[in-house]
Amino acid sequence: MTGIIDDKGFRLNVGIIIAGQDGRVFWGRRVGNRDAWQFPQGGMMPGETPEETLFRELEEEVGLLPEHVDIIASTEGWLTYRLPRRFLRRPRNRPHCIGQRQKWFLLQLTAEEQAIDLFASDSPEFKDWRWVNYWYPIRKVVHFKRGVYARALRELAPALKKGAPGARSPTPSTSGDSSDA
Repeated sequence: MTGIIDDKGFRLNVGIIIAGQDGRVFWGRRVGNRDAWQFPQGGMMPGETPEETLFRELEEEVGLLPEHVDIIASTEGWLTYRLPRRFLRRPRNRPHCIGQRQKWFLLQLTAEEQAIDLFASDSPEFKDWRWVNYWYPIRKVVHFKRGVYARALRELAPALKKGAPGARSPTPSTSGDSSDA
């Protein structure tokens, strides 16, 4: 699929944070890469709104339908990150992509977690997943996405406190170990 690339070279994209009932969040292990974990995300197609992209990607990557989640909040603006030089490609007859410009959504899972199906699509994005502490992804995502993850999680944290029935208030962890996963 070809997505939308803006005039500065950023691919328009949505990022998806799925919160469980206890306030922990979905953390997915990507297919094809030994140990790359991230939140679901995906590029916007021409004519799609960010919300339409959100629900398409949610079903493709995690197998969840709109009735399985509530949208708690979204980032006010778009967050961007640049790709490291080694990830840049120069496709012919298409705009050159230098990074992602993302609108982030915080969702509350309202269905049972068994509704999550990583293999609902013919081309799975994730091969494994787990629930992790709200702030855990900042330390564990690939280095060039850390700033965007930190900004999105900080901006959306107050909404999780309000929107998740059993959620504890997320607070940043300074611990470096994985025991808080």
